[in-house]
Amino acid sequence: MSQDNLDRSPVYPKNLYTYSAWGGFALFIGIIIFYVVSSAFFTVKPGEKGLMVVLGKLQEDVLGEGTHFIFPLVSQGKLVDVRVQRIDVESNARTKDLQEVKTKLALNWKIDPTKIKDIYRELGTQEEIVTKIINPIFDATIKSSIPSRTLENLYVDREQVTEEIKNKVRKQLFQYGLILGDISFIWLSPSAEFTKATEERLAAEQQAITRKIVVEQEIKEAEFKLLKNKKEAEALVIKAKGEAETQQLLQQTLTPELLQKKAIEKWNGQYPTVVGGSSTLP
Repeated sequence: MSQDNLDRSPVYPKNLYTYSAWGGFALFIGIIIFYVVSSAFFTVKPGEKGLMVVLGKLQEDVLGEGTHFIFPLVSQGKLVDVRVQRIDVESNARTKDLQEVKTKLALNWKIDPTKIKDIYRELGTQEEIVTKIINPIFDATIKSSIPSRTLENLYVDREQVTEEIKNKVRKQLFQYGLILGDISFIWLSPSAEFTKATEERLAAEQQAITRKIVVEQEIKEAEFKLLKNKKEAEALVIKAKGEAETQQLLQQTLTPELLQKKAIEKWNGQYPTVVGGSSTLP
């Protein structure tokens, strides 16, 4: 190949590599700029409060709703939900009559907006608040409230027990800057062993009631038959007594002359065709 041909060889591959390198570098710079710019703004939505942490130190200002500027890589925004939260708490305890009871309560709570900084500094996030504060307080309160009542009283005084637990928990949560709303039992149930024993006892009682009803019915039928037989016997006695009195009365009133008179009245005027022995006609 001649020198002229070598000098005329295309140069675009070298330019293409150069353009690609610059394009990748520009894309990388663009991503960094986008990250820095997006990190420079912190948005607080309705129902939330914002906290600013600068170089690991929590700032005093509480950020309200809106978009706030922060220094990227130096500052960090923290969102705190101050709306009412709902959680379910499970626990178990033994009643006064030593019956194990399992409980599940639904409760509403929220963070006191005026104590956000202290709560975040001392308790952490909302998940940590539930795990470290709310669940243990409810569990301890239930275990201290239920043993003062029997299982029967626990069901009868359910509303009173709920109010008692609510008042105790509210006082304790208030010390941490947490506000407790309504609570209610989702379920309050005895152990499986107690439930089985109760079902067996109820079944035995039902069988006893059924047997009692059958026995009472049999007694009533026997008493009815006895009374019926007694009445029938009395009726027969009365009938026999009446017949005896009638016979006695007839014997006293039937004289030979009366009998002869009755016979004559009954006679049809015909003589018998055969007379036996030495009998004579009447």
